[in-house]
Amino acid sequence: MTESFEKTAKQVEATKLHASDALHVMLYGGSRSGKTFISVRNIVLRSLKCKSRHVILRLRFNHVKTSIWHDTLPKVMDKCFKDVQYKPNKTDFYYEFSNGSQLWLGGLDDKARVEKILGNEYSTVYLNECSQLSWESVNIVLTRLAEKTALENKMYYDCNPPSKSHWTYRLFIEKVDPITRKKLSNPNDYSSLIMNPRDNQQNIGKSYIEKVLGSLSERDRLRFEKGQFLSDVDGALWNQDLIIQAQAKEKCEEKVTVVAIDPAVTNKENSDLTGIIVCSGNGREGNIIADYSTKASPDTWAQIVVNAYDKHCANYVVAETNQGGDLVEAIIKNKRSNIMVRKVHASKGKFSRAEPVLALYEQGKVSHFDGLGELEQELTEYVPMKSDKSPDRLDAMVWGMTELVLNYKEQRVLVL
Repeated sequence: MTESFEKTAKQVEATKLHASDALHVMLYGGSRSGKTFISVRNIVLRSLKCKSRHVILRLRFNHVKTSIWHDTLPKVMDKCFKDVQYKPNKTDFYYEFSNGSQLWLGGLDDKARVEKILGNEYSTVYLNECSQLSWESVNIVLTRLAEKTALENKMYYDCNPPSKSHWTYRLFIEKVDPITRKKLSNPNDYSSLIMNPRDNQQNIGKSYIEKVLGSLSERDRLRFEKGQFLSDVDGALWNQDLIIQAQAKEKCEEKVTVVAIDPAVTNKENSDLTGIIVCSGNGREGNIIADYSTKASPDTWAQIVVNAYDKHCANYVVAETNQGGDLVEAIIKNKRSNIMVRKVHASKGKFSRAEPVLALYEQGKVSHFDGLGELEQELTEYVPMKSDKSPDRLDAMVWGMTELVLNYKEQRVLVL
């Protein structure tokens, strides 16, 4: 077997850790740090040592299919195992090697697939993007780490760090039981290694760290560039784990799309932003699609609203009219007379309006698209009655989700 792939110094450390006596090994850190690649490579290596069965799991099957089956696995085989014979089974999604070993892929969102996968026993279970998984799911999967071969059975994990309240931090960093918070009786069985993009510069584009990661919000840079577990802000309505859950959730069926705005009617140095959030939903669940919030004159933000309306084929605009009243609608219609505007009025405080939408997040009913870092930072940092800055993005999002899920009326699209 010839291997042309040259491991980074961190990937060498990760390989040693995977081969150590630890039963559970977690690689955590920033985006594109080489965690997934080296984990898949080391599982293939284990597969080739003796006939055995292994599995890579994520929360969503579509995600593991896209990221591992179509991307990482082929790259690993091409760069590390060019002369190894293997056969992909595209019905059940596993690779079979010439020695009879199998490497399965699965998502925990498909009941039928889960039952098939959990009907097997494995020598290696790899939980990819494990920050998206519940502790209950992890414990169920752990029961399948039971294959008897010449290999020592292993649990691999990787993640971009969630919050310090997440089970990954408690288990691997604090070395305590995630539920009882009691110290682990076998702490040496849980080892971890931080890997960040700068550790993997030889395998990523030169501009990725500066231009891509550098454009993220401060909070997201801590997570995706520096690989830090985040502390939740005391008193904030949203926490980091709710955001991660929303990011991982599959997009729901879109019956209605709206551009929700929390308008600022002045354009001074100390004026608020105009919150402009594009949302879609169906009366049961909702998607947060895009954030066009801006500090600008009414004429400018109205044009941004019209542009977002066109780009996302929105059905209508939802506009809070506490500030500006009918003027808000007039400003928008001055740009496009046939745009439908539904005016909403805040009769309750921000906390009371946000609570029912927060409940939707807690129930797993809201999906976040990419590119919402500034909204997500505002959600996790705004503390009712204490924060000085108005949460304009949050307010617009709350109006959108209230309209599309909590107060959903499909016929409204036809009568506006």
